[in-house]
Amino acid sequence: MEKFGNAKQLNRNKFKDYTFLLPSALFLLAFLVYPILYNILLSFKDINIGNLIQGEQPFVGIENYITVLKAPLFGKALVNSLIFTVATIIFSTSIGFALALLFNKSFPGHKWMRSILLIAWMTPIIIIGTVFSWMLSGENGIINEFLLQSGFISQPVYWLTNPNSALISIIIANIWISIPFSMVILLSGLQGLPSGIYEAAKIDGANKIKQFYYITLPLMKPTILVLLMLGVIFTFKVFDLIYIMTGGGPADSTQVIPFLAYQLSFSMYRFGEGAALSNISFFLIGMIAILYLYLIRKEEVM
Repeated sequence: MEKFGNAKQLNRNKFKDYTFLLPSALFLLAFLVYPILYNILLSFKDINIGNLIQGEQPFVGIENYITVLKAPLFGKALVNSLIFTVATIIFSTSIGFALALLFNKSFPGHKWMRSILLIAWMTPIIIIGTVFSWMLSGENGIINEFLLQSGFISQPVYWLTNPNSALISIIIANIWISIPFSMVILLSGLQGLPSGIYEAAKIDGANKIKQFYYITLPLMKPTILVLLMLGVIFTFKVFDLIYIMTGGGPADSTQVIPFLAYQLSFSMYRFGEGAALSNISFFLIGMIAILYLYLIRKEEVM
């Protein structure tokens, strides 16, 4: 009887422990799981502004997915999303790594300089987008003024209204935003590396370049994988910066998948197709997460 009473008391304690998770579980169900499931349900229905109000929403199966995938604008948006994501990740990670290596050393003023760089990360996107729009404006932009005074160009360049330069302009703005995040993640990884291995390498005659390629990079691989995964996810879903600076134009030159999904749902009121495109984007990001988990598991086995 005593053992039965102890077991019963233990089960009660376990139940009390799980009750502390109830608020978090309810929050996730209400604001994460339910929207995802509801969006999946919307993607299988023909929903527009008319039948949304009337409540008659016919089930169309995968027709919305077929329509979205066959649309010419989807291919352009996918290519722009890939270019936007890859270019941002390459430059922000490279520059962030260089800054992390710099601020990993102790020199006068390195702490406040590192803090200043974090301003770009903490500044609201609407402010950054507006400032870059002013800087890249055709007639009065500071970028054009600098290039004109330096003799690099002979007439103003309309960065955001030219289809050939609009996407590049957005990429530059997003790189500027992403650099501090990359620097913080990589700096935390650098500060966790053992210093003894570098001392042993110095004794063996390894210079700074060899130390970087044969010690720093291999040891930083898990941190770099985390940064790449987070960077791809955050960059692939960028919507607000494009909405502020170009609105997907000119001539759809800065059209990306998240912005196209927004337009389908809230500009064209084709809610089913917008939900389908959102699910396609979610699937692509999920594949990236699976690839990351595979690489991490492979790294642990090695």
